[in-house]
Amino acid sequence: MSHIVRGVIARSAKAPVELVDIVIPDPGPGEVVVTVQACGVCHTDLTYRDGGINDEFPFLLGHEAAGIVESIGEGVSHVAPGDFVILNWRAVCGECRACKRGRPHLCFDTHNAKQKMTLTDGTELTPALGIGAFANKTLVAEGQCTKVDPTADPAIAGLLGCGVMAGIGAAVNTGAVTLDDTVAVIGCGGIGDAAIAGAHLVGAKTIIAVDTDNTKLNWARGFGATHTINASELDPVETIRDLTDGVGADVVIDAVGRPETWKEAFYARALAGTLVLVGVPIPDMRLEMPLVDFFSRGGSLKSSWYGDCLPERDFPTLISLYLQGRLPLQKFVTERITLDAVEEAFHKMHAGEVLRSVVVL
Repeated sequence: MSHIVRGVIARSAKAPVELVDIVIPDPGPGEVVVTVQACGVCHTDLTYRDGGINDEFPFLLGHEAAGIVESIGEGVSHVAPGDFVILNWRAVCGECRACKRGRPHLCFDTHNAKQKMTLTDGTELTPALGIGAFANKTLVAEGQCTKVDPTADPAIAGLLGCGVMAGIGAAVNTGAVTLDDTVAVIGCGGIGDAAIAGAHLVGAKTIIAVDTDNTKLNWARGFGATHTINASELDPVETIRDLTDGVGADVVIDAVGRPETWKEAFYARALAGTLVLVGVPIPDMRLEMPLVDFFSRGGSLKSSWYGDCLPERDFPTLISLYLQGRLPLQKFVTERITLDAVEEAFHKMHAGEVLRSVVVL
């Protein structure tokens, strides 16, 4: 029997979101219905609302979520009703070339629930990142659910579902930051600060935060930045070199995703250092640079998709570190809001007033 719940949708590009009744079907084979306890307001949701990802309106927004498994479909064995889970948007297939070569974080065929959630008039909804969790309940694929310690605060745990995991993973997984490394992070919003937290967690000796907003630079210090650079006042490349004995940083993470910040990251690296792009560029951005610079500087130029994470490996470990007091995930939660406050949260996020607003249901 289907369920009618309240959910936040984007009906058309750049129009204010709406809180409406939506229909959640019973789970089919391989599917799970999750009662959502909390869901972070991510910039990706705003991009969906504004039509920046595709035009498959109406969208059911929300994807950084945690909650309780309510019911399961035929063949589901990975989770059971009552399990506390974090939702993820990369349920790996296990069958593609990447999965079979032991690289499931690069899976070519991640999947979502096959059934559609709908409006009460039958209009099919497109769930943001295959999740759609600005709702009392949502329908996902079994592989999108990762069990974690149920004592964790859902408002904090759910943030691993996207931005926080992307940032931590960019440092720890993609950038392979290790003890005694020097690291620079360009852009100190939620993803950038998560990258700083990840670098601090694994023992980086110098962590340099770069932004044009002093409020964000103050946030960065709280996550472990040892130095900060206001890029509106100082040249980031020169200052990073000055702070690293003229060498440059071993790993530079671009959490902005613009040609100008990528170039800064490229030239702020130490010789043969690593650049990690985790900020998402838009399709019309272009990069023009001397090809000889790529050859002569060497090193690694990487893109980080979802922090190159494996949810089954990374989510439980990071929740454990948070519960031990070794990873300050709670600092990402700026405010807790209700479902009817999502549009206002978008404005606060766009203005740089919050790291994360979290909808608590």
